[in-house]
Amino acid sequence: MALKKKPVTGMKDILPKEMEIRNYVMNMIRETYGKFGFSAIETPCVEHIENLSSKQGGENEKLIFKILKRGEKLKLDTAECEADLVDSGLRYDLTVPLSRYYSNNSGQLPAPFKALQMGNVWRADRPQRGRFRQFMQCDIDILGEPTYLAEIELVMATTTLLGKLDFHNFTIRINDRKILKAMAQYSGFPEESFDTVFIILDKMDKIGLEGVAEELEKEGFKKDSIDTYLGMFKEITSDIEGVRYCREKLKDVLDPKVAEDLETIITAVDSVKNADFKISFDPTLVRGMSYYTGPIFEIAMDEFGGSVGGGGRYDEMIGKFTGQNTSACGFSIGFERIVMLLLERGYEIPENGAKKAYLIEKNMPADKLLPILKQAEEERKNGVQVNISIMKKNKKFQKEQMTAEGYTEFVEFFNR
Repeated sequence: MALKKKPVTGMKDILPKEMEIRNYVMNMIRETYGKFGFSAIETPCVEHIENLSSKQGGENEKLIFKILKRGEKLKLDTAECEADLVDSGLRYDLTVPLSRYYSNNSGQLPAPFKALQMGNVWRADRPQRGRFRQFMQCDIDILGEPTYLAEIELVMATTTLLGKLDFHNFTIRINDRKILKAMAQYSGFPEESFDTVFIILDKMDKIGLEGVAEELEKEGFKKDSIDTYLGMFKEITSDIEGVRYCREKLKDVLDPKVAEDLETIITAVDSVKNADFKISFDPTLVRGMSYYTGPIFEIAMDEFGGSVGGGGRYDEMIGKFTGQNTSACGFSIGFERIVMLLLERGYEIPENGAKKAYLIEKNMPADKLLPILKQAEEERKNGVQVNISIMKKNKKFQKEQMTAEGYTEFVEFFNR
């Protein structure tokens, strides 16, 4: 039986043109985030199954690629449940591994610690446009900084990067989990039902206010609570005034500092931004991860029709490892979606130097080949990219292919 040529479902081969864009974006990430003081780290792609299944990853915990025990530890004949067979899994994000990493190495790291992490993650998800089962994530996190400076720095670094990649007119949507909870509490929803309310609210952009009302009614919530809750969304604006409305309206159930800090974040980012975007207060923003404890944010782009990144504050996750909570806040860009959008728009990487092709006649003798190799090496020392190839019969087609790869000058060498 012939071996299969196509990748496994949800995975993909990456051709040179895309790889060139990916490498460029990764280099731009390292350069931009490095200027904001973030240090690159790396964690293993395999994590303890207990860490991945700790109820921190929301719906992603249903999508884990689990790994069987190996060797003598794998006892198929006596296994009674999955736990007897599985001891690890492929990471589904970079936040859980980062929390373990920091818990294990904090004594050797500065405080606060600004981490940059890029790496593949795996989710047994249904593949679709811009979504694969293996994909690159890129996270920046600030650990040990309890103030809103962390949020401001994360948003500024991320938007600066997107601006350098020639993205315009995108929106940073921002909210706070404490405001979400205060609105639900003010409306009279039982605290144990908050997660259900938020799951329905998260569908607002797809089903609208009326759709949310219908689903809340189906769950058996009181009409007074539903009317009070949705009535606030009709009155809240997407600017600073919307945040101030929440502070005043929810004053009996919300610490005013929560709204004041959120206002400061929005004002500061809007005042010093150096990219073409707007920052918008969105009280319907939920974010699926259960580990968020404070401000949350997403990047919305009209050309994609959805989110291309997001993050927030998760002050309680590291405490799951150490027993002591540590302030933590992170922002992840949708690396694969960013690359996809750049490819779709035909993005051209700014050239750093000339690209020259040496075409050598077939069967060139060694004594004549050596000077050509030395000439190419001298040009490379001067910053020129030189590609040496044997001249093909269809030289016109060969040049067309190389021109498509960015080569602008051709030098031909013949055995004469």
